[in-house]
Amino acid sequence: MAVVVVESPAKAKTINKYLGSDYTVLASFGHVRDLPPKDGSVDPDDDFAMKWEVASDSKKHIKAISDALASDDELILATDPDREGEAISWHLEQALASKLKSKKVSRVTFNAITKAAITEAMQHPRQVDKPLVEAYLARRALDYLVGFNLSPVLWRKLPGARSAGRVQSVCLRLIVEREMEIEAFRAREYWTVTAVLSTPRGQEYTARLTVLGGKKLDKFDLSTATDAEMAVQAVTSRDLTVTSVEAKPASRNPYPPFMTSTLQQEASRKFGMGAKACMQAAQRLYEAGYITYMRTDGIDMAPEAVMAARAEIERRFGEKYVPKSPRMYKNKAKNAQEAHECIRPTDMSLDPGKIRVADDQQRLYDLIWKRTLASQMEAARLERTNVDIGSRDAQVELRATGQVVTFDGFLKIYDQGRDDDDDDDGARLPQIMQGEPAEKKSVTPDQHFTQPPPRYTEATLVKRMEELGIGRPSTYASILTTIVDRGYVKKDKNRLIPEDTGRLVTVFLSNYFRRYVEYDFTADLEEQLDDISAGSRDYKDVLARFWRDFSAAIGETSELRISEVLDKIDEVLAPHLYPPRADGTDPRICPVCHQGRLHLKTARSGGAFIGCGNYPECRYTRPISVPADGEAAALDGTVLGHDEGLEVTLRIGRFGPYVQKGEPTEDQPKPPRASLPKGWRPEAMDLEKALQLLSLPREIGPHPEDGAPVEAGIGRFGPFVKHNSTYANLPEVDEVFTIGMNRAIEVLAQKLARGPGRGAAAKALRSLGEHPDGGVVEVMPGRYGPYVKWGKVNATLTKDMDPETVTLEEALPLITAKAGKGGKKAPARKAKATEKKAPAKKPAAKKAATKKKAASEG
Repeated sequence: MAVVVVESPAKAKTINKYLGSDYTVLASFGHVRDLPPKDGSVDPDDDFAMKWEVASDSKKHIKAISDALASDDELILATDPDREGEAISWHLEQALASKLKSKKVSRVTFNAITKAAITEAMQHPRQVDKPLVEAYLARRALDYLVGFNLSPVLWRKLPGARSAGRVQSVCLRLIVEREMEIEAFRAREYWTVTAVLSTPRGQEYTARLTVLGGKKLDKFDLSTATDAEMAVQAVTSRDLTVTSVEAKPASRNPYPPFMTSTLQQEASRKFGMGAKACMQAAQRLYEAGYITYMRTDGIDMAPEAVMAARAEIERRFGEKYVPKSPRMYKNKAKNAQEAHECIRPTDMSLDPGKIRVADDQQRLYDLIWKRTLASQMEAARLERTNVDIGSRDAQVELRATGQVVTFDGFLKIYDQGRDDDDDDDGARLPQIMQGEPAEKKSVTPDQHFTQPPPRYTEATLVKRMEELGIGRPSTYASILTTIVDRGYVKKDKNRLIPEDTGRLVTVFLSNYFRRYVEYDFTADLEEQLDDISAGSRDYKDVLARFWRDFSAAIGETSELRISEVLDKIDEVLAPHLYPPRADGTDPRICPVCHQGRLHLKTARSGGAFIGCGNYPECRYTRPISVPADGEAAALDGTVLGHDEGLEVTLRIGRFGPYVQKGEPTEDQPKPPRASLPKGWRPEAMDLEKALQLLSLPREIGPHPEDGAPVEAGIGRFGPFVKHNSTYANLPEVDEVFTIGMNRAIEVLAQKLARGPGRGAAAKALRSLGEHPDGGVVEVMPGRYGPYVKWGKVNATLTKDMDPETVTLEEALPLITAKAGKGGKKAPARKAKATEKKAPAKKPAAKKAATKKKAASEG
């Protein structure tokens, strides 16, 4: 009997159904080995030797596979069909080397978890692909060398920075540079003139002015309201006639089927789904056998899948929706590190409404199914109409555009979302005849301003990375997750905005490691990795060339002082940090003491801010992301009034504007302060508002049920009402100061009805009684199903156990197994010193035994 190893239990379960009892299918639970996160795991001085370590969680999975091989003579590695899958198979082969000396080892790949695909794969075994593994080794070594050599430089030279990565830093640069473009953008005014016209039959349509004074209008020709009014007068003072009507047929071809990047982009556009969430949902669908492999750079579709799609289109929509010949899509990517077939359903006839999966998976499957069928459907046929309306003297001309779909084709099932609103060709026009008069109903000038480039969404950033050749399908999601988790970027309404630290890191790297954050350099390195996976380049040569230059660049920064780094960043970011003031004064002069010069500084806790060089005499500070535009800076220290004999002032601090009552004294080193809530402008502050903020939290009154106080306040997550440990959000800040008891009870009740939040403890469903070692055993509701709880031990109920009828005797074995597995302690109880020491020795002894065994096996 052969042992088949895949990555996940879900995949193992599905495959086991198709292979039957002749095979033992086990899961490796992902990678089983990795480079230890410490210096020396990749040694450039020893021909880039890599020291791998089996993860502690993986040891039990390796043991399970090893035990199965004791009675079986064959190991089949059936991990995913891409570089990462090949790497997992290689790691398994290496980790199990001592057990495989007399065993047959083979590698099989399949693009879909279906009976046909798996049966076909089993008939074509091969060995682990060495070039693909070498591409993985090169990537891991490069990422390690950059991370473990560049990150310490950041820590020493730029306090507050957390890490740098080979691709993540380039991705961060894209986001930071886009933000700097937005900040440097200056809106330009322009006007358009639109007329509502009517045919002799009374049907209205809209036209836009395109010619004025006999000259075709450019975008900025009407730059002021006066220009626009003159244009309106020119139109209204003339009779208009339809000079031409031109109708042209057009067609729209369907989009190709999904690959990883386009799936992530469309899921973001249509569902607001992040790259990581998209890939997790796609992974579940793949493991369940519903779609093909989801990490791919290919848009090719297997011939049998194309024919199945065409048959399903004809069955559902009729013969006219099936093109005469199958549509063939050619892939632009040269990448050889990933799988190559598109992402598609494994069964074209499986309607999205018939699969039983979680909501996010259902939506994603529906998207993939529609896109796949649409890619093989007939083109949509349109009729686009342009109507020109002009004056007899040819001084004025307007144009009306319209579009009508004459045959919907692929649009019957699917249309791609858009990243940003595009101008369309208008809707259907009424019947308009050449030579007929056009009666003016209204002529309107419209003011417009040019818009800055939009911030990146995950979808548009992945698209841009793909265009530049940065990253690969298997890395997009992890790159985006990393820069957000590191605190370099935040997401706001699905848009990516760089944090202050992200700006500083980008400027630092762009000045001292410019080559390594250049788009062309990173893309070229990706192509070299592609060459390695294709077997046309030696991976150690690539590593040697990279390390030679990179280590030299690291060495050049060894003498850099933090003050030099800050001066350089201060200089580069000066237009952002110190924009010109309206009064023309020097933007770097401190607005409080008017003597010191403003400069970029770092805090002990990390991060950066702008501070006065006259410290400690002047303690003026502000955040780097809030420009000192004269107005905001001038408001710092404004006296709003007096309360109880103390000045109430408005301050502009490092973390934004706030109000303060009094000054620091020995008795009260921290006077009362309150930050301005979101939406409150510093220039609109007065004494009344300041005192309202300083009085928070505000007691509304005793709760009618238990007499405990009900309070309203403003926290880090916004305005709230509170009763005991229950917090409920309020929609508006102003409501904090006006909310009464009836409304507060209503909001709190709504919160309780929604169930416990992140900070609230779930209520037990049942108590099963005392554990023999002390402590109550309870049945609890859980996100992934009911479980039993004893102290810190949580054990999931098996599927055949009913939470309403489960007994203490049935629960105890589950708790014992879970406690032994996780090494968790029982609830505290009084015990002798000897009883306390005994358990502490066992894990140490076990660990030593494990090391000894591993050494003997190796």
